[in-house]
Order: sequence, then C-alpha cells, then structure tokens
Amino acid sequence: MTTSVLSLDAVRDQFTPDPGFFNTASLGAPPRVTVDAVHAAIDAWSRGRATAGDFDVSVVGAREAFARIAGVPSSSVAAGSTVSPLVGLVAASLPPGSEVLVADDDFTSLLFPFAAQSGLSLRSVPLASLASAVRETTALVAVSMVQSADGSLVDLDALRATGVPVLLDTTQSTGWLPLDVSWVDYVVCGAYKWLLSPRGSAFLIVRPDRLESLTPHAANWYAGADIWASIYGLPLRLAADARRFDTSPAWFSWVGTATSLGLLADLDPHEVHKHDVGLANALRAGLGLPAGDSAIVSVPMDEAGQERLRAAGIRTAIRAGAVRFSCHLYTTQADVDLALNALS
Repeated sequence: MTTSVLSLDAVRDQFTPDPGFFNTASLGAPPRVTVDAVHAAIDAWSRGRATAGDFDVSVVGAREAFARIAGVPSSSVAAGSTVSPLVGLVAASLPPGSEVLVADDDFTSLLFPFAAQSGLSLRSVPLASLASAVRETTALVAVSMVQSADGSLVDLDALRATGVPVLLDTTQSTGWLPLDVSWVDYVVCGAYKWLLSPRGSAFLIVRPDRLESLTPHAANWYAGADIWASIYGLPLRLAADARRFDTSPAWFSWVGTATSLGLLADLDPHEVHKHDVGLANALRAGLGLPAGDSAIVSVPMDEAGQERLRAAGIRTAIRAGAVRFSCHLYTTQADVDLALNALS
C-alpha cells in the first residue's frame, strides 16, 4: 500500500464542492491542483505550444501513482480509457464453454463484455453467495469489490480461499477502501469516481503470471516497447509488461488523472477510509439505519423525500429505486446535517 506523507487535514482546502455533494459514486469532484493542471494544459494547447510527447509524463505519473495506491508494481498496470474494453480483454481470453460466475445486478460494464462473448456460460448468484457458489467448472469469478447500486462489499477473503481465478472491478472502492489486490488475477478500475479524475482514464492490473493469458486485441503504437519508435511498420514490438495492453491516451484526461492520483497516493488510505465510512455511518445513524462498512449509503425513498433533498441542494444519485449517498474526502459533518435536516 502507499506510503503516506500528507494528512487529510492538510489537503482539505484543495476541495471546493458546494455544500450537499454526495455523488462521488457517479462523478468525483477534483482537487484544485487538478483543475489548475488541466487548465494549464488546455492553455498550452490553445497557444500551439503543446506537443504529443508532453503528455507521456502524465501517463507515466498516473500509472505510478495508481500502482502505489493499489499496492502493486507499476509494471503490472495498463492504462486504458474505460473499464468495459479492459474487461473485454479478459472475456475474450476465455475458451468457449468457460463458466463465468457473477453477482446478481452487478454493473453492466463488468457483465456485458462476458455476455457478448458467444460460447461463454454466465451464472449469476446473489453477492453474499458468490464464494459458496464456486464449483469445479467455474473458470472465473468477475465481480465488483463494491456494488454500484447500494455499496455492498464482496467477501474478498472468502473468494480468495476458493482458489478460483478472479477479475475484480474496484471502480467503486479504490480511493476509499484499502485493499490487498496483489493476489487478484485481473483488476479493473475507472478513475473518474473515487479517484477524482476526468472521465477518460482507467486501469487494468494484470498479475505477472497472467500476462501471457491475455491477447492485446487493441495493440497500438502506444503499447510499443519503445513508444516513439513504434509508430510505423512491422514487426509487432509490444512492451514486455502490462503496458502492452495500453491504449492511446486521451491526453487531457491523463493530465488530470496524474495530478489527482499524485495527491491521493500521498494520503493515508486508512485515514481516508475512517473519514469516509465514519460520515456514511453518521448519515445512517441519523436515518435510523444500522452502521455499515461502506462509504455508500442506499436509502429507499419516495418522490417527496427526493424532492426535499433536491430543494435543499443535496446532490445524490437514484440507483435501483433508492437514493444513493456517497461520502468522500470533501464530505463534512455539515453536509450530513444538511441532508438529515432536509429529511427530518
């Protein structure tokens, strides 16, 4: 896990969302340094001073910072744009007839790449039954660490104990939930939620002994062993590590991603976890709900309650018929009080 050098208190003034923001699980709010970095990059672009090579520094920095946060070597991390194509690499690697075990109502960017592969057998079970549903014919378990709809956590220890290969989506967990994913076969993560980055950057972690299990179907110049010597002609000459799965980056997204992740990698992940879950539990307590272990709080609510939240300036999401609150670095007790007062 990352070695922290900053306390959460030291970076609070980097975050400036208006009061009542509880929607990180949809779209995180960036720190000021990220906004400034993206503005500077766009300004250089507008003046004709930007070059393609300038953005390589951001991709390298983002990869290294994400690796620190995830607790894996940067050589195991590939850079992509969104989660589903990265999942698709894994789905396309499975032999026809392979059984893939998934959780009921998981996010479709994780499910659809498998469903779209002809010849695969998908079996869907309740999240709580996932580990016990593994059988000898199960080739892979694909699951989100934290469920998008309601914030439920998978029992990762139980899943690990089965010995089954695992694809883990950490889009709704990396950034607030400290995890050891070094044993996981494949990890995918979108950066625009809890990692507070512009949309257009995502990561794939491939355990070193699994590198040869995947075909780089989107092989391109940016995945070359020497990027700027890989822009013309054959033969195929891809990177030896997980960078062989890189796709050509959406430049300005990676400027923001490198800046946000550089800040997040210097925070104590356990301090962030305590803060986020603590405020989520304060919200649960005020709503008469039992304490939980997630930074996401899902509350069934009628339209009148939803309207009271909107009128009070509370920004949430509606998922699976419930109001979804999500608490992150910039959430305060005043935000919680504002939401509770609106519903009292």
